[in-house]
Amino acid sequence: MNDLQTVVLAARAAFELAVTPAELENAKAQYLGKSGRITDMMKGMAALSVDEKKTLGAAINLAKQAIEQALNDRRQALAEAELQAQLQAEALDVSLPGRQRGQGGLHPVSLTLERIEAIFGSMGFEVAQGPEIESDWFNFTALNTPEDHPARSMHDTFYVEGGTETAPNLLRTHTSPMQIRHAVQHVKKYRQQVEGTAATGGLFSGAMPEIRVIAPGRTYRVDSDATHSPMFHQCEGLWVGENVSFKDLKYVFTDFCHSFFENDSLVLRFRPSFFPFTEPSAEIDIQFPSGPLAGRWLEVAGSGQVHPNVICNMGLDPERYIGFAFGMGPDRLTMLRYGVNDLRLFFDGDIRFLSQFR
Repeated sequence: MNDLQTVVLAARAAFELAVTPAELENAKAQYLGKSGRITDMMKGMAALSVDEKKTLGAAINLAKQAIEQALNDRRQALAEAELQAQLQAEALDVSLPGRQRGQGGLHPVSLTLERIEAIFGSMGFEVAQGPEIESDWFNFTALNTPEDHPARSMHDTFYVEGGTETAPNLLRTHTSPMQIRHAVQHVKKYRQQVEGTAATGGLFSGAMPEIRVIAPGRTYRVDSDATHSPMFHQCEGLWVGENVSFKDLKYVFTDFCHSFFENDSLVLRFRPSFFPFTEPSAEIDIQFPSGPLAGRWLEVAGSGQVHPNVICNMGLDPERYIGFAFGMGPDRLTMLRYGVNDLRLFFDGDIRFLSQFR
């Protein structure tokens, strides 16, 4: 019996020394395994008498139960210790501020486009949309661009599959085609109202509401440097009516620039120039009264009275209808508004740069 008590005490001591579940299982095998000390004692009972077997068997079972109880107690202790260690390692300091996901925001050029649309919307201009893959007729011919114009060269324009040899398709080089598309649909709509389904070809000289529209969107040209990108944005404007003059152009664009830059002291200069689709034509420069750009003339747009040939391509009679058009680069306006000196930063996708505009 003393041997059994010694085995129980030894088992308890071995279990206490185990610091991992694996070590505990190894210690268990020494006492309760197939070759363990308790198992050997039970095998040795074969040579004993019946009475001795009963007495010694009962004592061995009590010792076995005591060892199993010690084993379970140690298992429970190791499990609790492991849980406490895990809780300590994963503890949350509730005094620290919470971690929030970074909030996204609109791209700076998108902010500029929204601002442009809002300002011209307050002046009664609609927003026109159209395809980025355009036909040669809408992109060049309808805008009075001659066949030998440099813009039609493959060095300046991205031509794409589709169309024909004489009328190829291309990535639009400006958003002016949207003006033509809008004007053609506008004229067709009111011509049918006046002439009915019997409307025929020829130029329309009947009465209709004015065409007042801006056309913002992406455009493409073979160009890339600090101030140019193969993909960039443009916003064209068109106002056609019976008595729309160059004076209206100057008033509208001056008012836009003052509103966009929130500076009524901004000075504008209309400098004579040439564009195939306007006559007369003018480059528009601005000058800031203060700040790092003060005193410099900065080109921001091209403009002019719509050429009579373009008015005809809209389906209108140039003897009755006249108007003005302008085209500006929202990317350029964004650079001036936010003080950015490299256009490529807008399209590199650098979150550090873009997050400044949230």
